[in-house]
Amino acid sequence: MVFESAHVSTSIDRPAADVYAYASDPRNLSSWAAGLAHQPVELVDGAWVAESPMGRVTVRFAPSNSYGILDHDVTLPSGETVSNPVRVLPNGDGCDVIFTVHRRSGVTAEAFAADAGAVAADLATLRDLLQRP
Repeated sequence: MVFESAHVSTSIDRPAADVYAYASDPRNLSSWAAGLAHQPVELVDGAWVAESPMGRVTVRFAPSNSYGILDHDVTLPSGETVSNPVRVLPNGDGCDVIFTVHRRSGVTAEAFAADAGAVAADLATLRDLLQRP
């Protein structure tokens, strides 16, 4: 089965390496990813745990890399794991951050649009945070 997807992106006037370093640190999630973490993320028994709008979730990031890959799996309170592909791509002196939102089985068109909207808001927060003088 192939899921419907939406690619949500923003451009950030900051080097890709800087954006990747900040966004790949789970301790920074609560400062920009309100859709995932309301409070600071905690390292519990080797796993990053966050209080999210969906309840308590576990987040696992791709290993640190030089390619700008910020993929992460989120295990929901139900036990379902959602994989989230994210890339930080160089763009001149800055970068683009691209997050692919997949419409999972059973998710309405309205809920899918809301998910994409929440991701767009989170990416805008990341952009605004990192572009501050």
